[in-house]
Amino acid sequence: MDLIEILIPEAVRNAQSVGSKKRLFQDLAIIAEQNYGINPEIAVEALLEREVLGPTGVGRGVALPHARLANLDRIVGCFIKLDRPIEFDAVDRQPVDLAFALFAPLSSGVEHLKALALVSRTLRDSDVCMKLRNNENSSTLYAILQQGPTSVAA
Repeated sequence: MDLIEILIPEAVRNAQSVGSKKRLFQDLAIIAEQNYGINPEIAVEALLEREVLGPTGVGRGVALPHARLANLDRIVGCFIKLDRPIEFDAVDRQPVDLAFALFAPLSSGVEHLKALALVSRTLRDSDVCMKLRNNENSSTLYAILQQGPTSVAA
């Protein structure tokens, strides 16, 4: 699986100004609606329900909110770079400024986990995160995400 299979350039946004986790989820849901036809109310509700199981802030300013949805035929993603970090209840208690949301079909099973692992590997790379934080153009952000980590773990 490759990020190009789940993320399109139009679903990457830069410097969104949000003040809360819920507002971030609403913005991600709007992007999902505009690009994939996902009902934004259902998307926000699913992201919030998933968050109850445990925060999806994985540390170092990165959040990977994700949810499974009915009436979705493939795994899709949305990315937002925030202009100011927000509190997110992340595992390291640090605020979040990079958020990659995944939406998967209810029946996706292993494919959902593979997509989540791919996004996690990409955003765990400090070079990728540094490049994302140092760029403003959405097209450049998309290219950085597509390029992925520069090093391969042994």
